[in-house]
Amino acid sequence: MFLGIEIGGTKLQLGVGAGDGTLVTIERLDIDPAQGASGIRQQIAELGPMLVARHQVQRVGVGFGGPVDLSRGYSIKSHQIEGWHDFPLAAWAQSTLGVPAVIGNDADVAALAEARFGAGRGCNPVFYVTVGSGVGGGLVVDGRIYRGRGLGATEIGHLRPGLHADRSEQTVEAIASGWGIAATAQARLSHLAHQVRRLPTEVLDRQQLEDHLAAEQEAEDEFAHDLLLRCDHDLDALSAKLIAQAAAEGNGLATEIWQQACNTLGWAIAQVITLAAPEIVVIGGGVALAGRALFYEPVEEAVARYVFPPFLGQYTIAPAELGEAMVVHGAIALASE
Repeated sequence: MFLGIEIGGTKLQLGVGAGDGTLVTIERLDIDPAQGASGIRQQIAELGPMLVARHQVQRVGVGFGGPVDLSRGYSIKSHQIEGWHDFPLAAWAQSTLGVPAVIGNDADVAALAEARFGAGRGCNPVFYVTVGSGVGGGLVVDGRIYRGRGLGATEIGHLRPGLHADRSEQTVEAIASGWGIAATAQARLSHLAHQVRRLPTEVLDRQQLEDHLAAEQEAEDEFAHDLLLRCDHDLDALSAKLIAQAAAEGNGLATEIWQQACNTLGWAIAQVITLAAPEIVVIGGGVALAGRALFYEPVEEAVARYVFPPFLGQYTIAPAELGEAMVVHGAIALASE
């Protein structure tokens, strides 16, 4: 038996399985960000040894929510939790749990899980994208994670969407992730970003132009007011889920922000398809739960628009199948190797 551990920014999961896509048990724990990495390690130290002993665990795999250095078995950093910078995670897990340990990036091990047990079964290569609080990617070729030089690969969320994106923070993740969608809406509502209005193509006199701009401003104000009501005028509570709901109900401002996110994600996936030619692209994460009409269809349209034309139609885009246990399944698969 093998123990799989998911260390994320908001949750900690420990599951045991034989490496065949089934779990005999899984434990889910909440993370307190204020306790930092040491608090998470304490939770693992309290629960992990009991699971190892009870199920005669042979090895442990860890899916870590951030970049890792595979050659040293170190976590490089977490973007959500303090205390993981350059930490010897594999050695710590082995010492704490008393069995050999291996680590991987959470998106990479999720890709492995979906390739072996989920939507990517029987496909090769398999590219996995997670669209949640961040945007991550993993590529599985011939049943194994593609790791590049060992510091990470296929980091789709950190692609820069266009030549104008010359700063490190101007990424796909900043636009298409859950927090990116919310941040874009918050900026629009607090007038930190300015909309370039589209003027009508027909020739208008001055009064017609003023009337057109006034009507457009009135509509945008109405949409903005609707979004503020949805978050009870607390911009910090304005989430991607609320924006998705507003877009589905016809809010024009929410629709514009949501469409920008889907277009950007589709552009990024198209670049991966053009470079790696996966047979299937599997998409998971909370943002993807918006559904087919609101999420998958606009993403697929954007992929078709931007992909290398000879590759059009030579791939499948499908939702992930393994749900919240995906990273645990992948960590177990990693350990079983």
